[in-house]
Amino acid sequence: MEQAKDAKAEAESPTKAKAVWLELSANNIASLVRVAEKMHPDLPERDEVFAERIKLFPEGCLALVEGEDNELCGYAISHPIRRRQPPALNSLLGEIVPAADEYYIHDLAILPRAQGRGLAQECIDRLFAIAKRFPTTSLVSVYGTAPFWSRFGFVPDEVDEGLEKKLREYGDDATYLARRNEEPQRLTTMDAGPV
Repeated sequence: MEQAKDAKAEAESPTKAKAVWLELSANNIASLVRVAEKMHPDLPERDEVFAERIKLFPEGCLALVEGEDNELCGYAISHPIRRRQPPALNSLLGEIVPAADEYYIHDLAILPRAQGRGLAQECIDRLFAIAKRFPTTSLVSVYGTAPFWSRFGFVPDEVDEGLEKKLREYGDDATYLARRNEEPQRLTTMDAGPV
């Protein structure tokens, strides 16, 4: 009964009903930067960093848009890397290395007004569909988000001196997390939620 009420409320809300993940484009960069500045004020990155990621690996770069004007209210940036070799904060990649053997979620940010609707789960599911080409997926957890990521199988990973140096750029609580992609994924159904 409660689920039916929630579904009805969501269907009646025009903003909630229209939020959708689309592929990012260069046209989204200004809006993306505004969201990034709100969500990560202490971790600034240049427009060129986002533009390069979109150019190099467009399928891993998503925009969360809502409303009739498709206003950007979230984004995800992800791409392949060499195992345990994520890029430094605010740095260009140059290329996706041919020997990439790990999928890296560089950022997933959703404005507060769009949170709590299952949109992060939707995005992560899409990213995991791409990531299954690689043995592992990794990310740098910031702002105490490790418990959130642990729900998707991410655990702290080994960190060498070079990676430790990169992590310091992300703040004191930055943690390098990884998950094996062959682990069973959480299953969901339309009516019962997680099973």
